[in-house]
Amino acid sequence: MCRKTGADYTESAILWPRLAVVPCSRVKTFVDVTIPIVTFLILAGVGMDLTARDFARVRRQPLTMATGLFAPLIVLPPIALSLTRVFEPSAEVEAGLMLVAACPIGGISNFYSYLARASTALSVTLTGLSSLLAVVTIPALDRTFELALGRPFGFSAPAGLLIAQLLLMLALPIGLGMWVRRHWPHVADERRPLLQRVGFGALGALIAIVIWSEADRFATGLSRTVPLAAAFVVMSLAAGWTVGGTIRSSAPDRFTLAAEFGTRNVAIASAIAVTLLGRIEFAVFATIYFLTEVPIMLAAIALFRSRRRQ
Repeated sequence: MCRKTGADYTESAILWPRLAVVPCSRVKTFVDVTIPIVTFLILAGVGMDLTARDFARVRRQPLTMATGLFAPLIVLPPIALSLTRVFEPSAEVEAGLMLVAACPIGGISNFYSYLARASTALSVTLTGLSSLLAVVTIPALDRTFELALGRPFGFSAPAGLLIAQLLLMLALPIGLGMWVRRHWPHVADERRPLLQRVGFGALGALIAIVIWSEADRFATGLSRTVPLAAAFVVMSLAAGWTVGGTIRSSAPDRFTLAAEFGTRNVAIASAIAVTLLGRIEFAVFATIYFLTEVPIMLAAIALFRSRRRQ
């Protein structure tokens, strides 16, 4: 079984992934190289199904945009704080939850919206804007949590990392996919399903590899952290769905808002935990959060699509 050392947690190892807990050199190198490729493939496939008209429609929905961007900043912190009262987690898990709640929307939310046949362009736009605002919103939420819990956390937003993720792991693959669709629509129609299957299959394989390489840590931590992570995902989804209903969004927009609430950028959480705070244990919750989020989101997608078919 792999063992951790402080030197194993470098910024390059956590620039892209959801997971920053793979210390064995071979597995770590494999994950560091493969995660950017997997993410790029998934979002390029998403881009192949988008057109400029999709984003033009989003611009005509200022209320939905403002709600998706600012409502999570108001709703998610109280959810996170209330869950700490119910579950009474350790200080490390509590800090991990606060860090996840403070982070911007995760890029994989675009794929969730796409799989659900919801409003993918809205998801892409909200993800990008949320990342841009994170330099301000993360410190503001950090201060909120400090006042509520009576102890400092010291979260801050690494601007360089946010910009790199925004450009390389969001704008570039989606823009490339849209460019292919515009110039070679038949290629986009033929290749998009394959790209998505390969990307999602590789993502599943990577999660399995990480769990295998850290079996002991996950086995000892799952019973304490999975229920907390699952509760936060489900409550965040429900909050987003409720907020969407309050502003009378369409069903696709409403699902997208729910997905944006429930999907946090845990790569940013891992980067802050490891490189800025020097607290590897904070990143463990972000890892487990992602592993918990995926099956819950896939179940929500299946339920949404089945209800839409009725």
